[in-house]
Amino acid sequence: MPAKNSRKIYFENSYYHVYNRGVEKRIIFQDEQDYAVFIFYLKTYLLPKNEKGLMDKLANPNTSYKEKGNVLSLLKLNNFADEITLLAFCLMPNHFHLLIKQKSNNAMDKFLNSLGTRYTMYFNRKYKRVGRLYQDVYKAVLVNSDEQLLHLTRYIHRNPQPSLASKGQALRDLLLQQPSSYPEYLQERETEWVDTNTVLGFFSKNSPSLSYQSFVEQNDDYNIINNIDIDS
Repeated sequence: MPAKNSRKIYFENSYYHVYNRGVEKRIIFQDEQDYAVFIFYLKTYLLPKNEKGLMDKLANPNTSYKEKGNVLSLLKLNNFADEITLLAFCLMPNHFHLLIKQKSNNAMDKFLNSLGTRYTMYFNRKYKRVGRLYQDVYKAVLVNSDEQLLHLTRYIHRNPQPSLASKGQALRDLLLQQPSSYPEYLQERETEWVDTNTVLGFFSKNSPSLSYQSFVEQNDDYNIINNIDIDS
């Protein structure tokens, strides 16, 4: 039987909500290093590769053999800066969410396969395990409207849902407990490889009640967001 996504057709210049979780719902991010490594892999795939700088370092006689090995690895590494735009992400202990735009119809598949394989190799090596890490092939849902796009970013950034025991905390603080692109949208952090302009262009910069933060943190449809299943 073919894998779930193996016969799907993905469209060029389209937005997709992409998500996956650990096999048997296992934890795939066990500590801060795991989160940091996954984010570093996103960065290396999505930032333009500085081939001239890498070649200069390789030719420098003062570069050590170990550094040259790292440079050669980076030169061989796939790069998707011209093919993939990342609009939002959130990493949870046993799953992740990405909102991306692909330019060509097979860029997303290549990007996610590279990312998934590389992180699985890191994880298996670190924790001395073998076999697949993810439950299945990644899921990808086509975004069909601006409204869907905006609410998907809200859903992704609200994925760290507050528990009943955390009612006393500000929602903003709860949402910032997990690694995500929410700090970029609050303009508390600037990350070159995260595109916030597409979404923030729909919101006011001057009116707090019409801001993106208000859109995310208002509670009027919290139950709807809370009941969305990542396998839907």
